[in-house]
Amino acid sequence: MRTHDLATWQHRHDFDAASASGERRALTVFWITAATMLVEIVAGIVFGSMALLADGWHMGTHVAAFLITLFAYRYARRRKGDPRFTFGTGKVGVLGGFASAVALAVVALVMAVESVGRLFSPCEIRFNEALGVAVLGLLVNLACALLLQQPHAHAHGHTHPHDHAHDHNLKAAYLHVVADAFTSVLAITALLCGKLFGWHGLDPAMGLVGGLVITHWALGLLRETAPILLDASTCDQTRTAIRQRIEADADNRIADLHVWQVGPDDCAAILAVVTHRPKPADHYRCLLADLHGLSHVTVEVNTCCTP
Repeated sequence: MRTHDLATWQHRHDFDAASASGERRALTVFWITAATMLVEIVAGIVFGSMALLADGWHMGTHVAAFLITLFAYRYARRRKGDPRFTFGTGKVGVLGGFASAVALAVVALVMAVESVGRLFSPCEIRFNEALGVAVLGLLVNLACALLLQQPHAHAHGHTHPHDHAHDHNLKAAYLHVVADAFTSVLAITALLCGKLFGWHGLDPAMGLVGGLVITHWALGLLRETAPILLDASTCDQTRTAIRQRIEADADNRIADLHVWQVGPDDCAAILAVVTHRPKPADHYRCLLADLHGLSHVTVEVNTCCTP
């Protein structure tokens, strides 16, 4: 058999997670955040402001998170055609999202520990400087969040055969700036109340609230990414659709079915079909051809010997 005769049965394996648009937006946000970090650190040293200096180093944690995001994008893009990756580099972005979620959880933990310390050992707050830093941080993070926001591909309520059709790497970067914007809002509220009404204890209390909310977001992203990395069967709607289509045709029954995610919008499936009247495997693949997100299908056909 000639090599080109195999083309009919061959299909792609490069379920790539690299998004050129996502990478460009993440790079832009990285430079904005890095520049803000440097300005705040230099200004904090020059003007002797602890608030500016602390926020500058806090920005540094987000710079590190964006480095993870950018590394994941570039690694996936440069190894897109590497045959050593059986299903391409589709999970590199998921791994980047998982790593960033862990970093986000660590930031939340540090916030909570520092807030508890401040509750028991209050320190003097320079309200005007701290408010300026918080407002600057809020504006920067709102601008970055708009740059990183992922558009909704379809309206809520529209059933989709694929459960996780988005970029986890970009989502992790987005959560970092949204978390920072959220803490800035809490800080501004606490600082205004402290300055106007003398409620100094509200500042560390808001830190605890922020830490708890950010922990919730981080755990949510961990729950999304970990099953994909562990090849858990996350494509539930796709599994149901496969079973319905195969078993609605003749007297077919699916004896064994495995569906797992290999990219942001790609699932792979292996199924064993049992039937009295077997047909070529291509017939069963054709029944599933228009299922969105089902990119790699292996079919095993077995003849049922019982009457």
